[in-house]
Amino acid sequence: MCANSQYCLQLMTNHWYIHEFHMVHRMKKDVNYSDIKSFLILVEEGSFTKASERLLCSRSQVSKQLSQLEAKLGVSLLVRTTRTQHLTPAGEFFYDKCKDSFISIEHAIDRTIDSATQLYGEIKINCVGGYIGESVVGPLIADFMQENPEISVELDFSSRRVDLVAGEFDFVFRMGELSDSALIARKLTELNIGTYASPEYIRRCGAPNEPKDLANHKCIAGSMRTWAFQNSESSMKQEVTVKGDLTCKNGRVMLYSALRGNGIIRVPEIYCKNEVAEGGLVEVFKQWQPKSTPLYLVYLQDKHQPLRISTFKDYVMRHFEHYLT
Repeated sequence: MCANSQYCLQLMTNHWYIHEFHMVHRMKKDVNYSDIKSFLILVEEGSFTKASERLLCSRSQVSKQLSQLEAKLGVSLLVRTTRTQHLTPAGEFFYDKCKDSFISIEHAIDRTIDSATQLYGEIKINCVGGYIGESVVGPLIADFMQENPEISVELDFSSRRVDLVAGEFDFVFRMGELSDSALIARKLTELNIGTYASPEYIRRCGAPNEPKDLANHKCIAGSMRTWAFQNSESSMKQEVTVKGDLTCKNGRVMLYSALRGNGIIRVPEIYCKNEVAEGGLVEVFKQWQPKSTPLYLVYLQDKHQPLRISTFKDYVMRHFEHYLT
């Protein structure tokens, strides 16, 4: 016998509430989506026979699903006799609240399935700017959209670090190695890097003999000021930190400044192949070469990709080299 009857009563009451909470929680978990859908169709059709025809099942199956749903909810939803059926107040409330929600759910399911099988929707892409973004990736995307007119593209040239995992972008075109294990990096090409200056700059300031001499030259730098080189004959390596008389992350701006004789640039060969061919720029070193840089298409691991995502990925992998020429 409990010494404090009020305490014992409160304890028993708490146990009862906890028991009821778990019972209600278990009932909510056990309510079946299929049973609710069957109930909604039964109300819409007005008879078990018509509902069973629409659901492509037996009349007894519809009756069984209604009974299961009522048992889980603990209320009667439908009063049925041999001649008529009508909703109980609880049934009317449940039907009204579920009807619009199920329409939204069915619409969401249809749209989601369509996205996996039909080519439409938006693709969000982040890309390095300058030559790669404007002269390679930009035309590639334009041609892809021409072939797939129901797809829209948001193309962003910002060089900030983006979060693919958070869904900020679907794809990223990036130079250099990536280590995030949640991402897939498909190599598109290897970018050879060269060191260039205008003939006018060489006449005015002279040419450096080896990379360490760049510390005493006017240089045009992008995001990196420490430039690494390897000698193709001896395999010796040198690193030099350049002053960066002009610092800019845009390759076209860097290239134009070098053509005007403002300093030495270190950029991918593809950035200035025409300028070198026309004599506007000359290669500074013959034996000393920077390490090449890979260019990747980066995207999130997902075995259930929408069709627009998998189609764009395949298009890039098939056609990217064409846009480099």
